[in-house]
Amino acid sequence: MKKLIYVILIVAGTFACDMIELPESKISREPIFNSEVGLKLYTNSFYETFPNAPALHTNSYYIAINSVIKYFTENGFSAEESSGWNWGTLRNVNYFIENNNNESVPLEVRNNYQGIARFFRAYFYFGMMQRFGDLPWIDHPLDVKDELLYSGRDPRTLIVEKIKEDLDFAIANIKERKDNTSSTITSSVAAAFKSRVCLWEGTFRKYQTSYGLQSSANEWLQEAVDAAEYVMNSGYSIYTGDGPELSYRKLFMSSVPVSSEVLYAVTFDTDQGVVHSGNRRYTSVTYGSSPAPTRSFVNTFLTLDGTPFTDTEGYQTKSFTEECQNRDYRLSQTIRTPGFTRISGGQTVRTAPNYAYAITGYHICKFTLDDVQFDNVDVCDNNAIIFRYAEVLLNYAEAKAELGSLTDSDWSKTIGVLRARAGITGGLDTKPIVADSYMKERFFPEISNPEILEIRRERAIELSFEGFSWADICRWKVGELVTEIWDGIYIPELDVPYDMDDDGKLDVCFTKDLNPEKVPGVFYLYVGETLESGAVNNVQLDDATQSIVFMKDQIRTWHDKLYFYPIPANDLVKNSNLGQNPGW
Repeated sequence: MKKLIYVILIVAGTFACDMIELPESKISREPIFNSEVGLKLYTNSFYETFPNAPALHTNSYYIAINSVIKYFTENGFSAEESSGWNWGTLRNVNYFIENNNNESVPLEVRNNYQGIARFFRAYFYFGMMQRFGDLPWIDHPLDVKDELLYSGRDPRTLIVEKIKEDLDFAIANIKERKDNTSSTITSSVAAAFKSRVCLWEGTFRKYQTSYGLQSSANEWLQEAVDAAEYVMNSGYSIYTGDGPELSYRKLFMSSVPVSSEVLYAVTFDTDQGVVHSGNRRYTSVTYGSSPAPTRSFVNTFLTLDGTPFTDTEGYQTKSFTEECQNRDYRLSQTIRTPGFTRISGGQTVRTAPNYAYAITGYHICKFTLDDVQFDNVDVCDNNAIIFRYAEVLLNYAEAKAELGSLTDSDWSKTIGVLRARAGITGGLDTKPIVADSYMKERFFPEISNPEILEIRRERAIELSFEGFSWADICRWKVGELVTEIWDGIYIPELDVPYDMDDDGKLDVCFTKDLNPEKVPGVFYLYVGETLESGAVNNVQLDDATQSIVFMKDQIRTWHDKLYFYPIPANDLVKNSNLGQNPGW
């Protein structure tokens, strides 16, 4: 067995090299491809494709970060700075696909692992396609004489067809439909991924009209519906075991995936030293980019009766503690709200947002463990979810709405189920018939369909900070949203300390005074325009709205070329036939 593992590691570890230059005796196919054990061990290497920690995503229309995003700065990004044109993962997968043909292994077994390999090829290509658009389609390991090494790129439309072919094969041939450990690729995972791919492609074709592909959009949207239905008939459900106030966050805090909802997650093991830095990312002022939601996004969380918070009289001038009352329980499971507690020294203590970290006044808690011992060291072991049932329901609902075929029953078993988990009581059984003015005016002025507006609201809330926002921006063609201000909490009055967690203790005072008289135990947040050094202050008070604005003077610009990254300049030097993306 050790010899077998060693051989597989050689193959997996040298895929970026030229295989033909290695002596044949060094890499024998027999130990790998002549048994199910070998096939399983080899395909296990593909799982390294997934992130090794809960991902942190910042290209969004509702996330502020504490640094300048060069990609959205006028003339701030070029092909010389681009990256990601990496193909080693593909060679590893293609080597397996080409050599998995030993007839001593039953065909059904071979096809099972071939399906897993083709899932990972589709996963690789979809990520590359979303980033760069057109790509060379490579379905076999290349040698040094292969003409494809210096070929041009194939059209994006061909690439996505090949992705769909791979996923169709995976769905049809992977034997296991549901894995109760949520740790292996099953046919349901492949179908969930297909629903993601086809929804992306269908809406991209519908809204990115310059490509002239609108007439084929519905075909892809129907494929998304069909793939989602496969998963919906596979025994998954939305987890509600910890009640409306905790069930949602429990998904992300658990070290063991909640398999009723989670299709696949990366897991960690403290005993083996396989851990991550999730808490530090969302608590440390010196580590990472301090991501925080904007107030415009927080405003989209409904009230518990299912009506828009923005229909509430005077919502613009509600204080932090007031705006958190009677809201969709996902709000209090996404950010720290009054009543949020942590564990310190074995004691449960109420904990306000850390205003040294929370750059908009809102502090993310969705992915963090409650004990403060996890904050300053990399010892977290909560799972990193890659596919979950909630996304599948959202994909289904959106595709049906875009097709114009969404029924009340469809709404009830998708959006209604998700909102019910969050404690919402109204509007669960019937689809909306009136477009929400806030969603339309603030985010999607080109959309008048109330179903689509509400599904986009739901998608942003349910999948917040999980890495979907940038892909949604690109497929909906709403890039201009990234230029909007990063607005934060409303401040009723300066120089007045506030209790932000309802524990009877004062937590924070907002001031424009560089040297205020301080109350012990209160954090003073300076919101004036300039620092004592004369530098511009990042956290300022907008006098017109009496709200925090972060990086008010940072100008983010949008050009449609940004929907796809440029091919890195170094790679164009190696192969000029690749060509550059338009505008770069």
